[in-house]
Amino acid sequence: MVDGGGGLCTVASIHYNLFLGSLLDHEGAGRRDLSAFTTLRRTGTFLCTELEHGNDASALETTAEPDPATGGFVLHTPHAGAQKFMPNTSTTGGPKSAVVAARLLVGGRDEGVFLFLTPLSDERGLLPGVRVRRLPQRTGAPLDHCLTAFDRVRLPREALLESEYGRLDAEGRFHSSLGNRRKRFLQSIGRVTMGKLCMSGAAVGATRAALAVAVRYGDHRQVSGHRAGERIPVNAHRPHHARLLRGLATAYAMTFLHRSVLARWTRLRTCRDAGERAETERLIAVAKSWITWQARDIAVECRERCGAQGLFAANGLSEFPHYIEGTITAEGDNLVIWVKAAAEMLFEHQAPRQDVVPPRGVEQLTDPRHLRGLLAAAESVWQDRARAALRRGPSKDPVERWNGASGAALEMVSAHARLRAADAFLDAAGRAGSRDAGELLERLCVLFLLEQIGEHTGDLLADGHLSADQVRALPQVRDDVLGGLAPRMTDLVEGFDLPAAYLDAIPLANPDGVSLADYAVEAE
Repeated sequence: MVDGGGGLCTVASIHYNLFLGSLLDHEGAGRRDLSAFTTLRRTGTFLCTELEHGNDASALETTAEPDPATGGFVLHTPHAGAQKFMPNTSTTGGPKSAVVAARLLVGGRDEGVFLFLTPLSDERGLLPGVRVRRLPQRTGAPLDHCLTAFDRVRLPREALLESEYGRLDAEGRFHSSLGNRRKRFLQSIGRVTMGKLCMSGAAVGATRAALAVAVRYGDHRQVSGHRAGERIPVNAHRPHHARLLRGLATAYAMTFLHRSVLARWTRLRTCRDAGERAETERLIAVAKSWITWQARDIAVECRERCGAQGLFAANGLSEFPHYIEGTITAEGDNLVIWVKAAAEMLFEHQAPRQDVVPPRGVEQLTDPRHLRGLLAAAESVWQDRARAALRRGPSKDPVERWNGASGAALEMVSAHARLRAADAFLDAAGRAGSRDAGELLERLCVLFLLEQIGEHTGDLLADGHLSADQVRALPQVRDDVLGGLAPRMTDLVEGFDLPAAYLDAIPLANPDGVSLADYAVEAE
């Protein structure tokens, strides 16, 4: 986050994960000399999305055909809509290579989408047949976004990234362990799953940095008190610190959710259980959407809590929302991947059923495990609604049938994401290194869960999970929790362990250090 615009984070994610990761996943180490990329003499990029094929990239139209004259391939962009959209392919930054997703045509037969290692430029510029047009500047990461096309570019035989799901033999015959072209495509772009984790991690990092700056600013920004001549920190006011505390509770939930899905994915690398893999990939997608959406909201709130000074780039806040916008769309548009998850979860996932425990007193609303059960009940409510809507829909109109169920299904996914975040939160609190840390995390988790169940109180009341007295008491309980956590805000942001050198360079974060005045220049 030292690079506030996020450009370095984006380039690193593409180079190390999408590019080098694809090479290693397909062929392992040793087959190719990768030293030019590991030493950054060449930058790697990833070309999948096309101008007319974004979330439906499995329908992309770039082609690669075997070349009888050379034994290699001919890579071609058949029309303008098939240009690769937005990759960092210009000559900015020096020589570049790409893994290009293209449709493999063998003897006129479409065998599906595979990746081809393709040099794009050298020290003298673009290579023959490679056409690159720089796109207009966009908000967020300052990257060389481009349209890229190929005019019958000849590639060597080894350009094809092969594995058991797709390879050519010495006679040019195609072999695959998968009979389905869509499955071959998903295998080809498998690094996109790790890319979702990269985007989630970037959004978590931006969120934590934004909160650290805003809380530190609120501690030393003095405003008028109620007595003449009195000055108090702006963080003393509930309308101010409540918003930051809600952001802190969500940021901790985001952090623990991200760590839990990353750990699950790491364990899965040696697992061949297809069902477990599919469920984990879906959870990664669900988490990525929820995390990046929350990150945008929190980053905007932090900027607002810092007033006009938060608008200055030197204070490190104004660029975060723009950068987070990119994570919301990258590696699968959030809404689209939630729609996919929702459709799968209607049939392949059973929301946890919660027995109705007769509501007792208001004290239940400060028990994080009880609150967790309420959120689980909300997930099951929305799953039942979505399934009922699907059954009611017109059987001969699948689009309209899904339209009728999609709203409830997306609410189910939203509740599921927050439930998994709460589970990760509670697990982290249970593993805290000290009693004080564990108790603080539990109280913060209570605040997180109170915020999540607020919108579900009608359903929870109707189904007997909450009493009318508990619903009435909920705002006061939440306010009491906020009051108890307010003195610990600084402790909570210090838990992010951001480098001192980073915070010391931000004027807003320092009462006595560098200030905006140090950045001021004399007017001509």
